[in-house]
Amino acid sequence: MLTGFTGLALTLVFSFALVIALILLLSKTPGRTIWYFFAGAFTNAYYLGNMLNSAVPLVFTGLAIAVAFKSSVFNLGGEGQVYAGGLAATAVCLALPAANAYLGGFAAMAGAVVVSGILAGLSGFFKMKWNADEMISSFLLSSAIILVVNFFITGPLDDPNNNLLATLPIGKQYALTKIFPPSKLNVSAFFAIATAVLVSFFMARTHAGYEMRMCGLNREFSRYGGISVSKYFVLPMAMGGALNGLAGGLLVLGTYGASIKGFSAGMGWNGIAVALIARNSPLGVIPAALLFAYLEAGAKAAMLHSDVTFEIAAIAQSFIFYFVTAQSLYSLARRRKKP
Repeated sequence: MLTGFTGLALTLVFSFALVIALILLLSKTPGRTIWYFFAGAFTNAYYLGNMLNSAVPLVFTGLAIAVAFKSSVFNLGGEGQVYAGGLAATAVCLALPAANAYLGGFAAMAGAVVVSGILAGLSGFFKMKWNADEMISSFLLSSAIILVVNFFITGPLDDPNNNLLATLPIGKQYALTKIFPPSKLNVSAFFAIATAVLVSFFMARTHAGYEMRMCGLNREFSRYGGISVSKYFVLPMAMGGALNGLAGGLLVLGTYGASIKGFSAGMGWNGIAVALIARNSPLGVIPAALLFAYLEAGAKAAMLHSDVTFEIAAIAQSFIFYFVTAQSLYSLARRRKKP
């Protein structure tokens, strides 16, 4: 059975073939639909820039999952952590309407990191203290915090002049610089790349990163080796939460200018698939996030410029997600079974 890069490449080819077959079956203009599905993201600067911009939060959510997976803990609360981070950044910006852009922006991102880091770290603490399953606790906490964030967005912080369910807009000085107009791509893309490099360095070159990886491989061996295993239930979860918080904060400052109800939908779960495709490699998360963003942009372009509906575009997209993720999970399982 083929694994690694060759297996992933063949899986992508097979998935794309299924998408083409689905389009030929359901579209009355299959040539136009196929063109826009695969090339639509590159037809103009607006589509291309927005595709790259949509990959930015996936880099952070993919890194959050990769860090946890490397330590054999599982963070299923990404949706709520991104959401909470975005609201925290919004609240700080609204509380400091006339602050210096750099100081206020730093405070906003610090608020997002702290809030989401604590939210995820609680699940690690429950695991360390009472052996509570971190998958269940992180998912439940995320589900609860989403409702809390919705309350603030549609209640105390609601903007009555906005047709969307959104908070009051943050100060214009906080808006991140656009780098590829007329799209929404902004300097958060550079932050994402830098963060991936830093996480890769931390995991591969630092003492704490080594201990996290050892705990992920074998906690009993690590305990006999003198590693404080218990803290590595909390640290990777808190790190993952902080990375998810960064995603939410940067979305508010760079893309939306406010917290919009439901803006984090899908990001946490897609982060899991991104990490699996990247095989938990922090640097591999970047091309994996770009792949996901490309597929999403292609589905939207096909829907806008051909006769396929949103549902058909979503089915085609899910074909690729399913097979790529399944291949990545199979490869991971094979590696773990090897002596």
